[in-house]
Amino acid sequence: MFEALNLSCVRDERTLFSGLSFTVLPGEIVQIEGRNGAGKTSLLRILAGLSSADTGEVRWQGVSTRRQRDVFHQELLYLGHQPGVKSVLTAFENLAFYLSVSSQPARDNAAEAIYQALENVGLLGYEDVTVAQMSAGQQRRVALARLWLSNAPLWILDEPLTAIDKQGVATLITLFEDHAEQGGMVLLTTHQDLQGVNRDVRKIRLTSAELA
Repeated sequence: MFEALNLSCVRDERTLFSGLSFTVLPGEIVQIEGRNGAGKTSLLRILAGLSSADTGEVRWQGVSTRRQRDVFHQELLYLGHQPGVKSVLTAFENLAFYLSVSSQPARDNAAEAIYQALENVGLLGYEDVTVAQMSAGQQRRVALARLWLSNAPLWILDEPLTAIDKQGVATLITLFEDHAEQGGMVLLTTHQDLQGVNRDVRKIRLTSAELA
C-alpha cells in the first residue's frame, strides 16, 4: 500500500496544494489531474522522494519512505519529464545499464528482453544508436522501454503518453492494465484521456490549495 498523508507544497510563496491525503492499493491505476501549474509534477516528485513536502508524510507499506529510502526506491519505477537516460550510451546500453543497477534478479535472456522492449516502443533497429543522436521523442521512448523491464510494484509516471502516437498510447495503456492486473500500482499524470482502459481509473484532482 502507498499512502500520502496530509501533504502540502509551497513554491515561490504560493501554496500548490495542502491537506492532501490518498491511498493507492495493489491493482489500482490512479490519475492525478489539474490545470497547468496546479502542482502535479511537484506532487509526483514528492511521492517519489525526489523533493520534500512542506508538511505531511509519504508511506510505503505503512512505513515512512524517508525511513526506508533504499527499500522504497528498489520497489519504485519513476519516470519524470526528463528521460533520465545517458546520452553517451546507445539505446541498448541504457536499458542494459538499467537492468544492472535495478534490484531485479539476473536474467538469462536479458538481451532478448531488451530487444523486445525496444520493439514495444518502436525503436527496434535503433538499439546501437547513441541517445545523443536521437530526437527528444526517441529519447523519451528509450526511457519508457524500462516499463517492460521493470518488476517494481509501484510506477510513478509523469506524462508518459506525451509525444506518443495512437498505437503507442494503446500499447502503454495495455501495459498499465497488465501491471495492475498482476497487483502492481500505477500513479500517473496525463493530459490525454485514458480511453480503452478496461478497469476503473481513480482520479484525484489538484486545485489551487486543496484536494477536490
